Amino acid sequence: MHLNRKSSKKISGLEEPLNGVAHRPMPAKIILKFDQTHYTMISRSEAEMMELILEVAKDPRIQAVLQDGSRSNPGVRPDIFQDFDIIYVVNELSSFLKDHNWVQVFGEQMILQLPEAMELYPPTPELEGAFSYLLQFKDGNRIDLTMVPVARLGQLISDSLCKVIWDKAGIFKAHPLPPASDASYIVQRPSERSFTDCCNEFWYTNAGLAKGLWREEVVPAQELINQVIRAALLQMMNWYIGCRHEFSVNTGKWGRNYQRYLEPEMYQKLLATYPAADLQQVWRSVYMAQELFRKAAQFIAAELGYTYPEDWDKNVTAYMQHVQQLPKNASRIY
Repeated sequence: MHLNRKSSKKISGLEEPLNGVAHRPMPAKIILKFDQTHYTMISRSEAEMMELILEVAKDPRIQAVLQDGSRSNPGVRPDIFQDFDIIYVVNELSSFLKDHNWVQVFGEQMILQLPEAMELYPPTPELEGAFSYLLQFKDGNRIDLTMVPVARLGQLISDSLCKVIWDKAGIFKAHPLPPASDASYIVQRPSERSFTDCCNEFWYTNAGLAKGLWREEVVPAQELINQVIRAALLQMMNWYIGCRHEFSVNTGKWGRNYQRYLEPEMYQKLLATYPAADLQQVWRSVYMAQELFRKAAQFIAAELGYTYPEDWDKNVTAYMQHVQQLPKNASRIY
């Protein structure tokens, strides 16, 4: 229900009724405890944070409060560093965006990021029409707040981790969301074409890496490893884990659950693919990545009835071993 213009006043772009019942709390303060020698910060509890989030949501422009991320995932073990991934479903965005200082109501900020207002690091396309406030607070808490107009809601609630915290306007009354789960993040069985593409990307890029290592260009080589080769390796590791668990598990963001699902030997080999900025260590880590990729891919191929491209593997491996031994004053490759 919207407040009558005569019965409310604007404060920093927020609605606050004059009858003394505020729709927004005063800006939250970080509590300091004195122990006779110095002041120590006390982080706000989960209950305090959720109470604040819901209190702010009393603003009449906010129609519903949703949560996603790790706090909605029943398979995640809670810890003190979990973000509060919150979605405010709103009537409109423009009044919120006139003055971004309104988010100070959540507490004293260490740093704020506004993805939709950035040029160098634009947001992901699926958030088109929404606006995000990524708030890191001085007490260690963090809120990733997404403001979504009702008309754009469908693009976000497809996430299986999305759950309704407060349906103020009854938006979900007719079509309630299913219980939150990580179903959207379960490793999917690859098609044979996707499997072959991953193998091609891995081995082709390894062949290109060889010249950078021969030139002793450690920084470009590291970038190629981390941006391309590792992406293909981790994709294969995801499928490997999926294959071993009948494609029923979630490997987690950036491989968070690898240690849980990989055999100890495989996990240690994976760690060995992260080298220091030393040329010989980079070579060793690349060969370890190849060994790991090979083992995972051959297992997947056998399980799914696909063909592993042994010729790419053998040809590129032999070429890289040759290039590694090539003198620095060589006038030709062969």
